[in-house]
Amino acid sequence: MAKVELFVNGRAVKGEAEDRALLVHFLRENLGLTGTHVGCDTSQCGACVVHVDGRAVKSCTMLLAQASGSSVTTIEGLSQNGELHPLQVAFRENHALQCGFCTPGMIMSSADMIRRHPEGLDEATVRLELEGNICRCTGYHNIVKAVLDASDKLRKAPSEAA
Repeated sequence: MAKVELFVNGRAVKGEAEDRALLVHFLRENLGLTGTHVGCDTSQCGACVVHVDGRAVKSCTMLLAQASGSSVTTIEGLSQNGELHPLQVAFRENHALQCGFCTPGMIMSSADMIRRHPEGLDEATVRLELEGNICRCTGYHNIVKAVLDASDKLRKAPSEAA
């Protein structure tokens, strides 16, 4: 059994799990953070994306023990003080979701993308960088619109940066 200590959404967390336990399962089953989805179990879909030490990671590819000592942010930790993150608002305003299953992973991947491209984004970059996230409902058009919208708004108000 592996003993772990990490910060999840700003809160210190301790736990114990099998050595082969994945971060995604610990988040969902031990902490009840079910916004992080298990979609494919093969790291193809991106529904499980979280931030580990500020970088987007598919949590189904990371052993829990590897995350020990790290800071993890899930979709539940993206909003602040009861206010939705600008990406969450942009997804709602741009009708960038249908069933919602891929949405947490899309938003977490997009937040990391915006952080890495503070100068702004273009459609080609967004489409390229979201290749690791699969949406089975939409044609991605509104998702791309939402990411570009949030990127523009965050560039104009950097204090809310992802």
